[in-house]
Amino acid sequence: MTSDLFSRGESAATFILSQSALRPQIGLVLGSGLGSFADDLADAVRTPYSHIPGFPRSTAIGHAGQLVIGKSGEIPVAVMQGRSHLYEGYSAAEVAFPTRVLGRVGIRALVLTNAAGGIDVQYGQGALVVLRDHINLQGQNPLSGANDERFGPRFPDMTYTYDRRYREIAIEEAKKLSIPPREGVYAALPGPSYETPAEIRYLRAIGADLVGMSTVPEAIAARHMGINVLAISCVTNMAAGILDRTLNHDEVLEVGRRVMGQFIKLLKAILPRIAKELGPTN
Repeated sequence: MTSDLFSRGESAATFILSQSALRPQIGLVLGSGLGSFADDLADAVRTPYSHIPGFPRSTAIGHAGQLVIGKSGEIPVAVMQGRSHLYEGYSAAEVAFPTRVLGRVGIRALVLTNAAGGIDVQYGQGALVVLRDHINLQGQNPLSGANDERFGPRFPDMTYTYDRRYREIAIEEAKKLSIPPREGVYAALPGPSYETPAEIRYLRAIGADLVGMSTVPEAIAARHMGINVLAISCVTNMAAGILDRTLNHDEVLEVGRRVMGQFIKLLKAILPRIAKELGPTN
């Protein structure tokens, strides 16, 4: 990461902080069809990505493309309604730039969500799965290039990319809400085409339970900065070859909408516990 990236991140963070008096320590990124969590935040300030200096613009269907700072209950949060992807023509560093900015804003915990294809046949459509690990098959890493030590070390450890304690909290709260507690390994591919049945067989063989086109650049960048990460996938479709039918994005969005109520309840239960783990704001 270059010093130019650092200064761009500082400029974007300064702009975001000027928009609201709230100083959230928790950030969320909402994936395809999952953006309505941000609609009911109290004291909300909504800023289109196009207004934030240096922010990549999301062109994906189902992504509102705005940053919302507000309160979930009593917890101040910064929520990204939508994200950018490699398949839109962005580099991994560009995809991860909003994560860098959130870190400069003061975020210490990041909750990533996504719509994913289910490889594990036990999941079924609509399942919510807590990620315990990932496999990066996107062919890019957001840390490539010169490293800026102000972000983090040259060779950051990824053993605990997805925070163990946050995963425990998510599973505990899922059980309380009668949501089947599930954990899995997420394989990230660049997209935008869905995978072939042969590719899904390969992914299953190397240990993947879910597949998608996002999340991993953000998780890597967050850990590089020392931000703790929780990631939750919504299985919006079964991956290619699992069922004898074709895949389409309308189905992804529809399933996301169908499980949104359950998903929001889970997030609202998790956030106060993460805030407690972080402790009081300095």
